[in-house]
Amino acid sequence: MSDERIKNLRGPSRLAGPRGPASKPAAPKPAAPRAPAKGLKGAGQSKPKPANARGPRGELTPRALAITVLARVAATDAYLNVVLDSQLDEHRPAEVRDAAFVTELCYGATRRQLTLDYGLQQVCTHQLPTLENEVLAALRLGAYQMFYMRVPKHAAVADTVEALKRLGLQRATGFVNAVLRKMATLEAPPLPPPEPRDEHLAILHSHPLWLVKRWIRQFGPERAEAMLTADNQPPSVVVRVNTSRTTRESLLTELEEVGIDAKATTMSSDGIVFNGVGRVEDVYGYAEGLWQVQDEAAQLVGLYAAIPDEARVLDACAAPGGKACHIAQRNTVVAIDLHANKLHKITDEAKRLGLLDRLKTRALDASKPLPEGLGDFHAVMIDAPCSGLGTLRRHPELRYRRLEEDLADLHRLQRAILESCQNAVAPGGLLTYAVCSTDPSEGQDQVEMFLRSHPDFTAEPPPASAGTFPNVQGYLRTLPGPEGADGFFAARLRRMY
Repeated sequence: MSDERIKNLRGPSRLAGPRGPASKPAAPKPAAPRAPAKGLKGAGQSKPKPANARGPRGELTPRALAITVLARVAATDAYLNVVLDSQLDEHRPAEVRDAAFVTELCYGATRRQLTLDYGLQQVCTHQLPTLENEVLAALRLGAYQMFYMRVPKHAAVADTVEALKRLGLQRATGFVNAVLRKMATLEAPPLPPPEPRDEHLAILHSHPLWLVKRWIRQFGPERAEAMLTADNQPPSVVVRVNTSRTTRESLLTELEEVGIDAKATTMSSDGIVFNGVGRVEDVYGYAEGLWQVQDEAAQLVGLYAAIPDEARVLDACAAPGGKACHIAQRNTVVAIDLHANKLHKITDEAKRLGLLDRLKTRALDASKPLPEGLGDFHAVMIDAPCSGLGTLRRHPELRYRRLEEDLADLHRLQRAILESCQNAVAPGGLLTYAVCSTDPSEGQDQVEMFLRSHPDFTAEPPPASAGTFPNVQGYLRTLPGPEGADGFFAARLRRMY
């Protein structure tokens, strides 16, 4: 299968990732003035949702809500977690298990999108990109239930078709029913031949072919496949203990007393893994400001930086605020971000954690010269905008939007931020550069290039008292895999004069 054919199975690219520069969501392209088969784009005008789109208590039924979420993500290029959280807040399913079911449907179908689309295209008489967003979402959800959930095939077909009816899309139900019934005759999703291996793995694990090839080249076939497999596993809920208020041992004891299944993380000395929890805001310790949600690999960045207590610290790309709050437990922090609308979330988190007196925010572009009034800092943290390739299990839609050519633009932005922020590091101070990416071009290569052009900086490992860290050539590096962490890179640099 060619790159072009696999490319046609995914949506358009957007440069912005979870930490990337903002891009305006693309508006849906107007449909051509044609009248193809029912269920195709342009086949009919959108209709108001009828009353029976909602259940007996007025809420959208779970499958109808999942179709709505996926269709909106496809139409607006919004992030899945943002749309899902918004829709769950708006419609509030009657049962907790219904919210969990919607979440599993949306994330699962997105993680397996290329696999599902490859199979659906084998039995569908129309090209999938020509289908309406709601219709394509229904097909993916129906197929996902058949092959990846414990839903009987006949129920997956019938309930998905019923969800379309409830959304006012009766005209497409015959088409969806026919396609899903053909899928139901299969024992497993169809896959391309085992060779070429990279093309087979791209469909089997639902990752773009360019990324599969790149990971095989960079990490070898075994580790690459482990990374692909890990990206399709739901991430655990990991939190970082707020050590300004409690200790990990004390919090674990308190969680056990209130019946929360929790255990200590293995790599981070500050982390705890929650098992079987629903909304994290309802878990003990959230309202009390005893912990903050943060992946274990992201926690390692703050620990690896090993910033001395009571230092004055600049967090140069602070949103969403996890590292800023982590550092503020022992230091004073100026947190800046390009997007002013994101800063209030950092302030809210700092207030909840009791850190507001140690953390101040400003809207500034870290890639441009910083105001002289900011002064020098004992330490600067740059959690740079990047491809987000280390966080694809948390943001599965990114894998279909990211293009290999995006990396060049990100490299330029990262270099600009490094160049600007190094001026804020006082002599003898620390500069920590981090990215949530697996790609060496965004991590180690960037740092080595920076060091060659800035002889006043040198790479320095953290002191032994900070702990031990997974590393490559002295830098912090984690990869997706059986270890259960996101992919991160960090370098700790000292300004000598």
